[in-house]
Amino acid sequence: QVQLVESGGGLVQAGGSLRLSCVASGRTFSSYAMGWFRLPPGKEREFVAAISTSGALTRYGDSVKGRFTISRDNAKNTVYLQMNSLKPEDTASYSCVAAAGSIWRIPGGNGLDAWGQGTLVTVSS
Repeated sequence: QVQLVESGGGLVQAGGSLRLSCVASGRTFSSYAMGWFRLPPGKEREFVAAISTSGALTRYGDSVKGRFTISRDNAKNTVYLQMNSLKPEDTASYSCVAAAGSIWRIPGGNGLDAWGQGTLVTVSS
């Protein structure tokens, strides 16, 4: 079982950037596809991004395409979310997720193997 801990959230002005990090415990990190979801205040959970076990394949939610970039460092058991050109509607709690094997398990958000506790991102206008 993998455990996930996010960091890097905070308050930023619209147009700014933040980089979120998610560190995974365990020695099998490279066997998990990884991703990010967000929960905006008063709204439903939304898929943000996913990356395959090797990092060769990525997928993004429509609202973040061209602004956010997901990456991973398997030597450091870490996945990153670089967020640029932030907008007030990006305000949310961002959670890291893990899915053994295929990246295609992640966007639906169901039956995933691990969720982090979340890190809060607030974008002011």
